[in-house]
Amino acid sequence: METTTQTSKRTFIGQVVSVAMKKTIVVRVDTMKLHAKYGKSYKVSNRYSVHDEKGEAKMGDMVKFVESRPISKTKKWRLVEILKK
Repeated sequence: METTTQTSKRTFIGQVVSVAMKKTIVVRVDTMKLHAKYGKSYKVSNRYSVHDEKGEAKMGDMVKFVESRPISKTKKWRLVEILKK
């Protein structure tokens, strides 16, 4: 019997902040964290280079993207869908 391990790919939702490159968008993902000692919540944002094959995402769109194989040096994410234009 053959067993295959299914790895769950990370999925994020964020806002497009740059569309200057061909087939690549930069997406900002904001998360809230809690300070360990003081308990205050604060905002942390990360920027991800996402592969957009058709070039359909525009500046300010809310998009959903998923982890994939490395496409280039910085691109390891693939666009799934545009949630809000």
